[in-house]
Amino acid sequence: MTSEKTDGEGSAVRAAGGAGSGDGVGKAVGWAAVEEAVPEFAGRVRKRFGAYQHHVLATLRKDGAPRLTGLEADFRRGELWLGMMLGSRKALDLRRDPRFSLHANPGPGTDLAGGDVRVSGRAVEVTDVEVVARYAAVARPPEPFHLFRAELTEVVRTYVEDPCLVLESWVPGRPLRTIRRTSDDAVRQVE
Repeated sequence: MTSEKTDGEGSAVRAAGGAGSGDGVGKAVGWAAVEEAVPEFAGRVRKRFGAYQHHVLATLRKDGAPRLTGLEADFRRGELWLGMMLGSRKALDLRRDPRFSLHANPGPGTDLAGGDVRVSGRAVEVTDVEVVARYAAVARPPEPFHLFRAELTEVVRTYVEDPCLVLESWVPGRPLRTIRRTSDDAVRQVE
C-alpha cells in the first residue's frame, strides 16, 4: 500500500503504508520523532553513525533472503536519508519490500567506542523532484540516484559497561528500554 504525504516541508513523497495500533506501538516514524521522544538516546545513536561514513544496509531479496550492502547514511533536516545508485539491487529490494536494517560501521579494532548501533524500519522512496534536488545540492551524490527516507520501527544501541552488556532499545510509542546482562545472569535485568 502506498500513499502520498509530505516531508514536513510541504513536499510530497511516496510512502509505504505501515501497520500500527492506536497507541503508536508498531508505527514507523521519521528521525525527528526519535529525537523528540528520546533526545539523549537519539544523540548517542546519531553520533555513533557519524563516526564513519559507510555503514551496512540489510534488505530482502525477492526470495526473502537477506542482502547486505554498504551504504552512506545521512541525517539531515530531521530525517535519516538513504541514497543509492540508480538501479542498484538494494534500491530494487526496497522498492519491492521496504523493510530494512542499517548497522553502524563498527570501525577498526574491538573497542566499539560509542556502542554497537542499528536502526530498523521501512524505506520510503522520495519521488518529489524538488526534495531530491535539495538533497543532491547538499549531499552531492553521483547522479542520477534513488533517495529513500527512513521510517523507523526500532532503534538499538548495545555497549559494555563492565561487568555488563547493556542493550538500549526504543520502539515508537514505548519508553526507552534498557537491559543489563552478564554472562553469569540466568535472567535479564530489565530497567
